[in-house]
Amino acid sequence: MREWSPDSWQGLEALQQATYEDSAELTRVLHDLAGLPPLVTSWEIESLRKQLAEAAHGERFLLQGGDCAERFDECLPDVITNKLKILLQMSLVLTHGLHKRVIRVGRIAGQYAKPRSAPTEERDGVSLPAYRGDLVNSLEFTPAARRADPSRLLRAYERSAMTLNFIRSLISGGFADLHHPEYWELDFVRRSASEMAAACVAIGEAVQNSLRFMEMFVDGRLPDLHRIDFFTSHEALHLPYEQAHTRRVPRREGFYNLGVHFPWIGMRTATIGSAHVEYIRGIQNPIGIKVGPAMTSDWLRTLLDTVDPHNQPGRITLIHRFGVKSIEGALPELISAVRSTGRTVLWISDPMHGNTRTLGNGIKTRRFDDILRELELALDIHESEGSRLGGVHFELTGDAVTECVGGTSGLTEADLANAYRSHVDPRLNYEQALEMAMLIAQRHMSRRSTGRAT
Repeated sequence: MREWSPDSWQGLEALQQATYEDSAELTRVLHDLAGLPPLVTSWEIESLRKQLAEAAHGERFLLQGGDCAERFDECLPDVITNKLKILLQMSLVLTHGLHKRVIRVGRIAGQYAKPRSAPTEERDGVSLPAYRGDLVNSLEFTPAARRADPSRLLRAYERSAMTLNFIRSLISGGFADLHHPEYWELDFVRRSASEMAAACVAIGEAVQNSLRFMEMFVDGRLPDLHRIDFFTSHEALHLPYEQAHTRRVPRREGFYNLGVHFPWIGMRTATIGSAHVEYIRGIQNPIGIKVGPAMTSDWLRTLLDTVDPHNQPGRITLIHRFGVKSIEGALPELISAVRSTGRTVLWISDPMHGNTRTLGNGIKTRRFDDILRELELALDIHESEGSRLGGVHFELTGDAVTECVGGTSGLTEADLANAYRSHVDPRLNYEQALEMAMLIAQRHMSRRSTGRAT
């Protein structure tokens, strides 16, 4: 195998990359980026790797969620706070129902690039470069807006730093304190008369009652309950940007991508021998790999041998996204393939991406029932195969959008126009996301009562 370096991916096939007109400007921006302070630390990355290894052994559960693609103009306090709120609320529900510690990973503070099905977009006979996320160009359909602009790489770094700084300030200031869940409780929970909202309130009250009991028992306030761990993730798509964040750190071996805790690669860029696989095999971060219907057993085994030759605990998370119609035919074979290698990986379900459909008016949506059904099938298949589903991956928002249909709120296709804000893929809104967490927790509690939960 070739010797690895942060730039050893160059010269290999690199799909889904932007084409820049001014290479000198790009070089200057990347040089500036490489000299800026890191966004995350190696200590945080190693802590996440340890927790992911525990999840692979059934001791924790991974909750990964956030926007399909972040926007520069949505780097706003309320938007960020609401994302944190929904992930905290979901993690409380999951912890209570699963009786496991939950790893919270946001698709946040860096999810600014998106792969596209075609390099160009055509409207009314006019063809322009596709929108590749705010990291690369702008959504507006004009030649100037769709030009790949290197200065956007710096803007993405700045927005990521602002977002991460605000999240850390909230958490260190007590926003996530279990003694005060009202700080991060979603407004609709108290306003709503639904059974789900009542159940969420009951869970919060049960947690507070338990804390009060324990503090009376130990005659004092329990330590370390005023803050939580929170990690960032994004797709490692724009390789020059990722390379600029890749550095050595004192007293540790190898290179870390210090722009994110948990990068992942998608099916479009997971080809053996490709630039993306070459890049991720050399960084020390834990890695996510999306697994879809096109993935074969041989392909997956070779990927694992390439990216994780030493079978390091917590190194690999396989994020499967088949779609409700394909999962039963495809997932068992891949579970068997991984088992044949003797590896322990963390399997998590992304029930969103395989269930996207386009309506007659061109609007993309997803059905809540399809998302839930794929997740239920994933749990059943892993159990029947002697495996374990150790987490979930949702595209979601803490806002009251109307992008996915269904759920207890009863959103229909006619309701999508009310608050459809995504410019890429549809997301679960705060009620749908919380309902999904409630249903996962209820299923586990039901199975635990019959002695079947693991």
